[in-house]
Amino acid sequence: MLSDKEIEQYLGRINYSGSIAVDLATLTALHQAHMRHIPFENLDIHLSTPIVLTPPALFKKVILEKRGGFCYELNYLFSVLLSSLGFSAQLISAKVFNGKNYGPEFDHLLLLITLDHQQFIADVGFGDSFQTPLAIHSLKNENTSYQIMQSDDFYTVMQKKSNQEYKPQYQFTLNAYGISAFAEMCVYQQTSPASHFTQKSVCSIATPEGRNTISNGCVIQTKNGRRTIHHINNNAEYRQLLQQYFQISLPENARIAALLPEKKTLSQVNT
Repeated sequence: MLSDKEIEQYLGRINYSGSIAVDLATLTALHQAHMRHIPFENLDIHLSTPIVLTPPALFKKVILEKRGGFCYELNYLFSVLLSSLGFSAQLISAKVFNGKNYGPEFDHLLLLITLDHQQFIADVGFGDSFQTPLAIHSLKNENTSYQIMQSDDFYTVMQKKSNQEYKPQYQFTLNAYGISAFAEMCVYQQTSPASHFTQKSVCSIATPEGRNTISNGCVIQTKNGRRTIHHINNNAEYRQLLQQYFQISLPENARIAALLPEKKTLSQVNT
């Protein structure tokens, strides 16, 4: 559990000053604020900095040092905040769809929230995803870009982008786990050449109009459905853009070159 001071620091980090009542309105507002103020990023993997899945280590990195993280970090830390505020938040596993197949168990960590006899999923650690919680058993969520399909004990989050059909993002069950169950896959995601987290660095955050992303040596901005791409020229510009879009300041001795691959053509850029 977080102390009162730590809760205050966390809420300050996500620029949240609203109600902390244990209700859907608060959960929704906290989720959206988290998505818009704490980036999804895997920079530590490319800077050879091990990720430590303990609340003190994550609080120091994400809240005090104003960094982001990936699912094991952000969703786990968000569950600690929610539990400290009185919400029922459990860790559940998802298998991410790669366009052809689903990944292994514990490929992704998300949250199961039980509130007023209803169940929701919260996910502040997937990158381009829903900004507010999704009701699991509702036939219609307010966010029409997403829906949850059920088949036996399996649930699939479906995303619909403009002028496209719904496509699966990931599949999950409602089985709850402790953080230790995700440890092996967390190490795999940091070290395996087959992990997409080791193949490219990414830093991405939601905005009211879309999303800002730095990946593959490019800045990709989506605003009201329009997408623009800018190649990053050097280490200094990379640092400046991290600060501008994500308020991230890396240490002076950080190997920025590890985050900037050789320039690619626009057709090779894939976020």
